[in-house]
Amino acid sequence: MNTLFDSAQFLASLTQQPGVYRMYDSSGEVIYVGKAKNLNKRVSSYFRKQVDSVKTKALVRHIASMDVTVTNSEAEALILENTFIKKYLPRYNVLLRDDKSYPYIIISDHQHPRIAFHRGTRREKGDYFGPFPNGSAVRDSLKLLQKLFPVRQCDDTFYRSRSRPCLQYQLKRCLAPCVGIPSDAEYTEQVDLVRMFMRGKNDEVIERLVQAMDQASQALNFEQAALLRDQIAALRQVQERNAVSGEQEELDVIGFWRESGMTCIHLLFIRQNAVQGSRSYYPKVPANSTDEEILESFVLQFYLNESQGKRVPNEVVAPLDSAMAKELSAQLSEALQQRVRITSNHRGQRAQYRSLANKNAMNAVHSRLGEASIMQTRFEALQQLIGAEVTLERFECFDISHTMGEQTVASCVVFGPEGPRKSDYRRYNINNITPGDDYAAMAQVLSRRYKHAIERENVPDVVFIDGGKGQLTQAEKYFENWPQPPLLISVAKGESRKAGLETLIFGYSRKTRHLPADHPGLHLIQYIRDESHRFAITGHQQRRAKVKKTSTLESIPAVGPKRRQNLLKYLGGLQQVKGASIEQLANVPGISKSLAETIYYALRDE
Repeated sequence: MNTLFDSAQFLASLTQQPGVYRMYDSSGEVIYVGKAKNLNKRVSSYFRKQVDSVKTKALVRHIASMDVTVTNSEAEALILENTFIKKYLPRYNVLLRDDKSYPYIIISDHQHPRIAFHRGTRREKGDYFGPFPNGSAVRDSLKLLQKLFPVRQCDDTFYRSRSRPCLQYQLKRCLAPCVGIPSDAEYTEQVDLVRMFMRGKNDEVIERLVQAMDQASQALNFEQAALLRDQIAALRQVQERNAVSGEQEELDVIGFWRESGMTCIHLLFIRQNAVQGSRSYYPKVPANSTDEEILESFVLQFYLNESQGKRVPNEVVAPLDSAMAKELSAQLSEALQQRVRITSNHRGQRAQYRSLANKNAMNAVHSRLGEASIMQTRFEALQQLIGAEVTLERFECFDISHTMGEQTVASCVVFGPEGPRKSDYRRYNINNITPGDDYAAMAQVLSRRYKHAIERENVPDVVFIDGGKGQLTQAEKYFENWPQPPLLISVAKGESRKAGLETLIFGYSRKTRHLPADHPGLHLIQYIRDESHRFAITGHQQRRAKVKKTSTLESIPAVGPKRRQNLLKYLGGLQQVKGASIEQLANVPGISKSLAETIYYALRDE
């Protein structure tokens, strides 16, 4: 039993109300967060004389202090527990980690709102709906919305530049608020219908449209009534198509697999009676955690964390025992204020979906284990190449990206024996140098990266430089006065920049090595180099896009209002103009072959 913590004294005054408890180690770090319907009863279970769980025994040995937060209900405790887990990341809790960016649909907060695809930080004001499993699901939904509701999906630059309605208005897929055709009330009505539709209130949407159609008919506005009739028919068609699937129209299916210390939870998204997407999760699992504990933590964390702006399905298929499924259903239903049913005994199509999810989880684990074994082989080969005198625990690689010296961005990627450490990746915007001076850019990024590295004890063992002797010289100058500088290796491209012909140049000694194309150590170096190159290019493109985000047809010389109108009219919109070939552009009246080439390359430089 733990001697650091007096459990008897703590339990003597502990309430029996619902709440959340936090366990701390001797350094004051939160090591575990839990919830309880009865705090006294739940916390007491950790300090019984006979505890079967190895994990619980290990946890109790490290407890130095505890505190509790009382809540009004078990549902409040559930939400608070989830908040604390995200805040403290306790090492004895199962942690759901997912650094992927989910796509959403946004209805913007403009005078005339637009519907658009969104991914990343929610900086723009508006209503967000999602997350969707992938970009294709968002685009399919946007196409459907465009057919059902005449609300604009164009970007703001295109919207502000209009003097006449675009093709979408002619196709009855937009009310053309850009030129003031609908009243603000008419447009707002359609936007409200979209919001209701995205929240699943299809019947209410149809009911409001029927009322509007009746009012238009009574006012002898038969053209408006006909438009509303067609909109109702399209909505009913969608509703009828969905109704065929019954209860299986919308559900999530959870697959689970554990093997060789790796855990995968695979989630299938079933929408409109079909698999609309899937995603694998690899939670951080403390040693000796049971399958039931992992699944319970995943279900609670995933649906509580993702519930904002998301329509949580009414049914979740999960490989849990019936008692646990019933308990989680009650907790989630109360916390989310909606009915959520977690089912565990499955037949028919649900059983097939569950089998598919489990198979995907198994394949994902096998794939990751294969990657880990390959990484280990490559890592050992690199260690042998460098020598035993340098312990390889952390290595970093730098690359520079720019377009003719403009918008220069430097990348730094970090690797360890296990592979890439993406949370440690960093980008640096390079300023105040001569445009195109890669040597000065390298000197600047090294200075900014390692300015406080020694005091933070964050010095890598090896620094790879994507470049030749010039870039390597900058690194040598920066580290020359360090007491224990990292090993410097330049990765110089070979003839024709072909993979396998790289030259490795070691810092200070300038010793060079040419490794065989099939050398596992070279494969790892290529992987690190390519990752830094990809990360730098992505950052450069994002920076360049910000600078040129206002660049459209208006900025192209010799393309005046009439030619812009012809381009948009004959090609169907700005996106179609951007995707058109030189020949397609030249077929537009008033556009010569030379001007078509100018437009083509100008749009691709944005």
